[in-house]
Amino acid sequence: MALVGGETAELPGIYQEGELDFAATCVGIVTADALVDGTAVKPGDVIVGFPSSGLHANGFTLVRRVLEDENYDGPDLLAPTTLYLDVARGLRGRAHAHAHVTGGGILGNLERVLPPGAGAEIDWASWKRPPVFDWLARHVDEQELRRVFNLGIGWCAVVPAAEPGDLVIGRIA
Repeated sequence: MALVGGETAELPGIYQEGELDFAATCVGIVTADALVDGTAVKPGDVIVGFPSSGLHANGFTLVRRVLEDENYDGPDLLAPTTLYLDVARGLRGRAHAHAHVTGGGILGNLERVLPPGAGAEIDWASWKRPPVFDWLARHVDEQELRRVFNLGIGWCAVVPAAEPGDLVIGRIA
């Protein structure tokens, strides 16, 4: 299979000779008039965040290094990755862009979906981080945490305005 986008995991010390790694993918079809590709994003749009269940699938090489210094046994360390299909469906007709927060953190993934010249301003205190990130913060500086992890926000949507119940985590500048 050709990998034409996204990324593949590099897990030093995990993959052993003679072992296999299996992965799956899903492909969908969307009509051109329903495409959400970020081109409609405008300054003043709101960034809405949706909680993660924990680390999801990124940063485990760094986590393994931290585990050498301090143990952590909270359920959010290895919690299954949250699936956001229902969130995406609920935002149909409203969202200008979506960002699944993987490697690169919140800003890194938002930048991938913003048009040229647009930038995201995040209010890092607008949500409560799961405990696993407090544990990591004792060992990793804040800028590195923001660059590597989702910090409790696993999915973002850029929308024209907030609605009741939205967790607003930032704005588009």
